[in-house]
Amino acid sequence: MYIAIAGNIGSGKTTLTRMLSHHYGWTAKFEPVVDNPYLDDYYKDIKRWTFALEVFFLKQRFKDMIAITQSEENIVVDRSIYEGVHVFTAGNHDMGNLSDRDYETYMSLFEQITSMLQMPRLMIYLHSSVPHLVKNIQKRGREYEQAMKIDYLEGMNKRYDDFVFNKYTGEKLVIEVDDLDFEHNPEDFASIVRKIDDRLNPTLF
Repeated sequence: MYIAIAGNIGSGKTTLTRMLSHHYGWTAKFEPVVDNPYLDDYYKDIKRWTFALEVFFLKQRFKDMIAITQSEENIVVDRSIYEGVHVFTAGNHDMGNLSDRDYETYMSLFEQITSMLQMPRLMIYLHSSVPHLVKNIQKRGREYEQAMKIDYLEGMNKRYDDFVFNKYTGEKLVIEVDDLDFEHNPEDFASIVRKIDDRLNPTLF
């Protein structure tokens, strides 16, 4: 069994993945850093190389998801193949980096691939307002994130909402995180665990 954590940059999905792994004794899986052979070309000519770049990432995610779905361990995943495609690849299409023809071909390939995969037992969506995301991004102080523009985060939030509420067909749990500090407040973390237990019972417990 595996569950997936979804959420915009700064929503706390990596932190929650680690905490749930420790609490339940599950194995945590994070999207690996992959040396994409198209990356240099992509930055030289984004529109020319976006399709090849995205297909390579899809191939890698498919490989990772096969290993996860075939594992006998209980696993919690920080970002699934579904999120990567419906949010980030769709973003490239929205920005004009992928033509309609390439995007339709890509999505057809994605749908064929995911038809062979087991969906997460549960997807947890950490829903956050943009001001909350900005606060968390500033607090953790990663230099490469500090110049991130508000309109980019707003666009990502819209794509995440569209993905979770309109496109994703599996079982999901939406957590409003603006008023939570589950990393430092045990009661907030316990409230999330109770919701997860309710959704997974009696399958796991």
